[in-house]
This record gives sequence, structure tokens and C-alpha cells, in this order.
Amino acid sequence: MNFPYKLVATDLDGTLLRDDHTVSPRTREALAAVTAAGAAHIVVTGRAVPWTKHILDDLGYDGLAVCGQGAQVYHAGEHRLLTSLTLDRRLAGVALAKIEAEVGPLALAASRDGLDGEVLVGPGYRVQEGPLPALLVDDVAEMWTAPLNKIYIQHPELSDDALTEAARQAVGGLVDVVMAGPGVVEILPLGLSKATGLSLAARRLGLKAADTVAFGDMPNDIPMFGWARHGVAMANAHEELKAVADEVTASNEHDGIALLLENLLRTTPRL
Repeated sequence: MNFPYKLVATDLDGTLLRDDHTVSPRTREALAAVTAAGAAHIVVTGRAVPWTKHILDDLGYDGLAVCGQGAQVYHAGEHRLLTSLTLDRRLAGVALAKIEAEVGPLALAASRDGLDGEVLVGPGYRVQEGPLPALLVDDVAEMWTAPLNKIYIQHPELSDDALTEAARQAVGGLVDVVMAGPGVVEILPLGLSKATGLSLAARRLGLKAADTVAFGDMPNDIPMFGWARHGVAMANAHEELKAVADEVTASNEHDGIALLLENLLRTTPRL
């Protein structure tokens, strides 16, 4: 069987994962069918490796994954970190000061680098419920004592969209700011995106942007859509992502990835 893409790139939260953080049997079967047809599957997520590897293990996934908004390329089968980019902590501190000068005090969390890097959560930061490990700290100074992939910021009053826009305006060209999900606004190294991480992972497989169909749901997926040949937004996606998508499929709760992949498998001529 032939398949029109050599690479299928999927975001995790709100895309591959249902709202209960599982992958449906139908989606698992569709991904198995396209990999049997010769395509590679790469997970591309904002989560750092420590918050991703248990999901990949559960899926029986042994390929490459792009984690930490592109900062990390992880070999799931070997449980090995292949590349990792860290945030310049001095620049991040300057950027935070500039943001707080505009919007007032922020609640902070930080993702430490490495296979087992903790997520440190400062006073007032709202952690989403679930099994993901986080270490509460009383003094935010503790966040700066080891290499970091990113900083998470929250504001007591501003919406995610408003905080993201205000932060971008404040930091100029020091760092990048992305919204990765509800309550998740992140400060990243300048120029880092899912596209940069995905391009590195694809190159390791001998694949290119023109070979790629990508699925996502949030504004942090916009660079990945810009890189891939075909970008598919979920029905539950943020309007900013839908605006740049080539196509919109069903939601993560209704097997949107599987529906599109099954249709491509059905309509692709056999050689």
C-alpha cells in the first residue's frame, strides 16, 4: 500500500491524546496502518521528556519524539536524549523583569533540562491536575540553580491570549513567548519552535518538510504547520491555528487524526 506522506507529525495534548490523556484504539490502529504503509510517526509536543516518556512507553512507541517545544529530540526506544537546547537564564530573568514591568507580578514554573528534569512550581502557579510530577518551591530563586528548557508564566487576571501578547511586546527579541494550552504560556529560547525540533528529527530519518503531514491544536503548532507540507488542525483547535491550517479534522475526542489518516489510506492509489 502506498501513502502520500513519509512522515506523520502529531502534537500530544488536545491532538493525539483525548481529554483523559489516552489514545483511542482507533487512532492507534490508524497510526499502525500508516507506519505499516511506510510512513514514520513523530510525536511533537510542548511537554519536556519527563512529562512525555510515560505516554510513549504506554503507546509502545520506539521512534523519535520532539519534546519541550522543539528543545529536545528524544529516542523513545532507547530512552535517550539525542539533542537538548537550554534557555539562557540571564536573558530569561531580564525578559521576566520586562514583562512584570508591564503587567505586574507573575506566577512562575520552570522545566529543568534532562531526561529526569523536574518541573519546579513557584507560589501561586496553578498546576493542572493529573499524574505529571511537579516540585513545589517556596523561593523562586531555586528555579534558576540548574539548566532550564523553559519558564512557564501565569497572570492572576489576564487571559492566556492577552498575557502572551503582552509578554511578546515586552520582551522584544530577547526570548520567544508561546501559548501551548489552557493556562500554559511559556518563555523559550529565541528562535526555538516545534518546527526547528521537527526538522532536526526528520533529518535524522532522511525526511523533509515536503514529506510531512502535521496535526495540532494550539498556537505553538503554527511554526510546525508552516514547515510541513500539510497542516491539519483539530476541530477543538485555537482559532489562530485554524486560520493557518490547510485542513480541519474532527476533534481529539472524536478521532480526528484517525479519520484523516483512514481517508488518505482509502483514497491513495495502490501501486
